[in-house]
Amino acid sequence: MQSIQEKADQIVKELNQFDDWLDKYQYIIDKGKELPTAGLEIKIDENLISGCQSKVWLTSEYRDGRVYFKGESDALITRGLVSIVIQVYSGSTPDEILSFEPKFIEQAGLSQHLSPTRNNGLLSMIKQIKLYALAWKIKNNPSTLKK
Repeated sequence: MQSIQEKADQIVKELNQFDDWLDKYQYIIDKGKELPTAGLEIKIDENLISGCQSKVWLTSEYRDGRVYFKGESDALITRGLVSIVIQVYSGSTPDEILSFEPKFIEQAGLSQHLSPTRNNGLLSMIKQIKLYALAWKIKNNPSTLKK
């Protein structure tokens, strides 16, 4: 299984193969098309990410010590960003998620080329992913709170 860093490096490599930002946007849109449809059950207010211009729903589940994410969005580019974030973080342990710094956003040029509202939305998604990881860590190891 690839580490978060390896998955992030792969995204950076794939995005940086394009010189033109229109091609990068198309890549992001295509990533969104690869995202499995999460279904209506995910589209509830408690899964809605605040801070995103478009509607983004994100949920998680914990299996065998790892956190897996599902996401959905009502906008093409944002759906692609959801897909990228899920690809990078899903399948990792809570500790891996919590300790990983999302430098891949800058390395891929996303923070420089996305609109400020999309960039804030992307950071909000990552913040929510880290909150889910922390919640799963505490739920499955309550002694973490006693430190």
